[in-house]
Amino acid sequence: MSVRRLAAEQPESFSFTPELEAIAQKLIAKYPEGRQASAVVPLLWETQKAAGGWLPEPAIRAVADRLGMAHIRVLEVATFYTMFNLEPVGKYFVQLCGTTPCMLRGAEAIRHVCEKKIGHERHVSADGTFSWLEVECLGACTNAPMVQINDDYYEDLTPENFEKLLDDLAAGRPVSVGPQNSRKGSEPEGGPRVLLDPALYDFKTTVPATGGAGTETPDLLSAGRARAASESPADPLGATAAAQEKAADGADTRDKREAVAAEAQASSPSVTGSDREPVKTGTGVRDPEE
Repeated sequence: MSVRRLAAEQPESFSFTPELEAIAQKLIAKYPEGRQASAVVPLLWETQKAAGGWLPEPAIRAVADRLGMAHIRVLEVATFYTMFNLEPVGKYFVQLCGTTPCMLRGAEAIRHVCEKKIGHERHVSADGTFSWLEVECLGACTNAPMVQINDDYYEDLTPENFEKLLDDLAAGRPVSVGPQNSRKGSEPEGGPRVLLDPALYDFKTTVPATGGAGTETPDLLSAGRARAASESPADPLGATAAAQEKAADGADTRDKREAVAAEAQASSPSVTGSDREPVKTGTGVRDPEE
């Protein structure tokens, strides 16, 4: 993990606005009495928005005081999570995904546009409009390459449409969030190409019968209801019939075992005392009954 430090230049102070204080009260109220420190992450997030997209050191101390926490504890949270910016960012903060799927789909070309239109990484443009940073996977691999600008995703980028996007944002023109091509979400570009037959999505469908002629199958829902209605209300799952069938199978198996045992007994000769041969031993002859 990279070392994250506070910016060298810091404002002298930071105070909660009435709007931020109202948000803080709502966040703290979600937790039991004495557990207000649990609100530290969401309150830092709201404080970052109020501070212009980053967390100055005085703002971190203000959050700690509001939650009754040691300053170092809140500083640990702010420096651990990369969602918190520790240095100033532009009005539009561009986070460029540079992980493998985006890189394979042209993220390097998008990076060149950032360098051309904004400047080097972490640099805030002269008018304060833009800054950018390369980050790890943002979870939109199907729409690679992509960037996150403030809270929104802009996907399926090319150098041309990304340059236009930045120009539109700078000029205050409306922009479209999400894919920047003809796609909606992550569907195939140009629409679906398979499973296009409307019959696939209908409960009634025609299937080929023996001999090649088409026959209409009954409505599956109606067939299911008819089958359910035919079952006995007292035995809706046919448990009684199943039990009877199982008992019959058991009786048949038992009868078969008994017949085999009787046949084996009948085929073996009867051994009586008079039929037994004397057993010869080293000291003489011993009666088998002994």
